Amino acid sequence: MTRTRRGYIARRRRTKIRLFASTFRGAHSRLTRTTIQQKLRALVSAHRDRGRQKRDFRRLWITRINAVIREKGVFYSYSRLIHDLYKKQLLLNRKILAQIAISNRNCLYMISNEITK
Repeated sequence: MTRTRRGYIARRRRTKIRLFASTFRGAHSRLTRTTIQQKLRALVSAHRDRGRQKRDFRRLWITRINAVIREKGVFYSYSRLIHDLYKKQLLLNRKILAQIAISNRNCLYMISNEITK
């Protein structure tokens, strides 16, 4: 059987993986097997944390809206505000409401007063 000379394909694949893992520390950026494992782990974490980031931001917006609404009156809460918004068919999402709550509290108070009437 004749000798087959290996081409550049395997080296090109390893170089691609090394470029991805170039910022990792220690053996995770130098050794091929460890690099492949760390690359898979990084991609899994990134995929999982994209969903977690959405949840975290939604929780943050809800907390901000609730804090500002509860300053106004003791008996008014976030859940009541959202319920009243849906009843009046005002389509404001939580991100926009949180931005209004941070930048212009009076505007949020005006919105809540209008929908409670």
